[in-house]
Amino acid sequence: MIDNYRAFEAGPDPFGATWQVEFRWSQNAISIRHADTIDVKFEITSGDLHEEKIIALPHKDLLKASHETDQLFTDPWVHRIAAAHLRKMVESGDDIEKTLITLNYDTILGYAESLRPAIAARH
Repeated sequence: MIDNYRAFEAGPDPFGATWQVEFRWSQNAISIRHADTIDVKFEITSGDLHEEKIIALPHKDLLKASHETDQLFTDPWVHRIAAAHLRKMVESGDDIEKTLITLNYDTILGYAESLRPAIAARH
C-alpha cells in the first residue's frame, strides 16, 4: 500500500513506462460538479507526457467502508484509497484514458481492507 500518497512512482504501465505521481488536491465535489463525492486530483508524468487524473469517491460508499473496516474517515485515508487506485490504473492500463474515474463501493472496500493492516501497525 502507498504510505506517501503525495508523491510516488507508479508502473511500469503496459508499455513499460514508469510514471511520477503527485497529489494536487481533494475537495467535496458537491461544490464543483453537484456530485456527492470526494474528488482527489493527481498529476502524472512520464517523460514528456503529462496528465491529470481525478479519482471520485462517493461519500456514502466511503462512510460505509469506513464503518465496515472500523477505520476513521480521514483525509489521508481517502487519499490513500485514491492513490492505490491510480497506481492500479497505471499498472493495468484500465481506465487510463479517462480523466475522471468514479470508484464503486466494492472497489473502495477492497482498498479500505488492504489499508487496515497498515493503519493497525502504526498504532
